[in-house]
This record gives sequence, structure tokens and C-alpha cells, in this order.
Amino acid sequence: MGGRHFLVVLAHPLPDSYAAALARSIVETLEAHGHRVDLLDLYAEDFDPRLTAAERASYMTADYDSSAVSSLIARLQVADGLILVFPQWWFNLPAILKGFIDRVFVPGVAFDHAADGGRLIPRLDHVRTFWAVTTTGSPWWIVHFYMGNPVKRLLKRGVATFCARNVDFRMLCLHDMDRVSAGGRRRFIDTVRAAVTRL
Repeated sequence: MGGRHFLVVLAHPLPDSYAAALARSIVETLEAHGHRVDLLDLYAEDFDPRLTAAERASYMTADYDSSAVSSLIARLQVADGLILVFPQWWFNLPAILKGFIDRVFVPGVAFDHAADGGRLIPRLDHVRTFWAVTTTGSPWWIVHFYMGNPVKRLLKRGVATFCARNVDFRMLCLHDMDRVSAGGRRRFIDTVRAAVTRL
């Protein structure tokens, strides 16, 4: 079967949310272009974002215990594209998505610790695309100039760069979400569809 394999991760508690509509449009567009898509709806799958005691205790050891999330790790490991779909709350990721990164982007999976315990050695070299599709209630100038675009910096510099070499990172964001018209929301979905079509 042709095409690539994408893992689309949705982080929103409401099935009729705008984020869910974005995720559906992404899945439909990818599938229409011959890609295989695994939609991981963190809330619908009742994902627990809390790091377990076993995970924390083994984090810096050679035998990290990832058994509690092994099925999610398997889904990440077969994907060569990752698209996160989420709202920004308080200029940050939803807690459930932060927990997904905490528990799945782990030693032995997303990176290895260097022998001296310092730098991280990326392991997700099979992931060629790492995109974030997101919304925020704040206007773009507050996000960029006042806050310094923290979510983009976190995902691009703090996750993608440390876990995958030469990855195509991109973030598409609808700003001022609470005041955007229905037409503006539709146009953003069209923008996302057009961008995904080129993958």
C-alpha cells in the first residue's frame, strides 16, 4: 500500500469541538491522498497523562519502564508523520497532551541519554514530519511579541529537535479564536487542508 503513515493526535474533551473538526479534516485529506492515518483521540481513548511511579523511578536508568503505554509507543513507532491537533490554554499545551509527550516521548523510544548523562540522542529518525495544528484565544501579537510564542518553541526546540533529526516541523495556528467569525474558522480549515495536501 502506497503513501505514508501518519499519527494524528487530538487533544480536546469535546467531540464536537473545532479542534475535532480540524482533526477530521486532516484525517480525510491525508486519506484522500493515499496516506494511512491513525487518529489518536486522547480523551476518547481515556489516556491517563500522569507519569507513573515506575516511569519516574526508571527515567534515568538503562531499563526505562514504558510498559504502561506500550500500545501508544507502538503507534508512534510505525508512523513517519506526526500531527498534533489541540487548543492552547494559558499559552500552553492541554494537560493531556503534555502527559502524552511526558509518557510516550521517553528514553529508549524518542531519545537516548548520552553516556555522560548530558545531551539527548534522537531516536525518532523515522518521523519525517512533525506538525502542530492549534488555536489560541489570544491575538497573534500577544502570542508572538508578549509571550514569545512558547508553544512553538516548546514543540520545535524542546521536543522535535531533541527527538528527531532533520524533521519537517511546522505549526499552523488560528489566533484570536474566540472572536473569529464562522467564515474565518472555515478559511483556517481550508488553509490546513491545503497545507496537508502537500504532504
